[in-house]
Amino acid sequence: MTDLYEMPELPELIGMFEALGADDAVGWAESEAEENIPQLARFRFLRMVWQDIDAWSAAAPGWVEAYRADGPAGAAVERALRLGLTPAELGEMAREIARDTAFGLLQGLAGPADGDLPPGTEARLPSWCLAELSPEGRPTGRVLDALHEDLDEVEPQGPTGGIA
Repeated sequence: MTDLYEMPELPELIGMFEALGADDAVGWAESEAEENIPQLARFRFLRMVWQDIDAWSAAAPGWVEAYRADGPAGAAVERALRLGLTPAELGEMAREIARDTAFGLLQGLAGPADGDLPPGTEARLPSWCLAELSPEGRPTGRVLDALHEDLDEVEPQGPTGGIA
């Protein structure tokens, strides 16, 4: 059962996007208001994804030391450091791997069929979606679809990203 979600007015929506750090707060808000696309929920979710991606470069010195001490890739990290890579360089590599992984997961969320199963089996399997909830926690009936399409648009700018 869908609950009618009372969307904020355009100026309030713009303010929410600005508070979340959107470069084009007006564009995102107008899209939500005019097209009934859950852009605020999409932006908030993708912002969270980028915070996790950026943590790999921003927190590189910490995780590099932790992995060296007792991590699943400790030997590889140690070899990389001995070969002259810095924690910052390892962090940038890890960030790109995390970005590619996030993109793949978001793309799979939009369309789980990847062609590795027979078509008859693929057609009978369940899929999934990410749905918006109202501030009170009730379903709004709006789905956050094709999130992979906006992942790069939400990417923070600057040497280590920049999302707070």
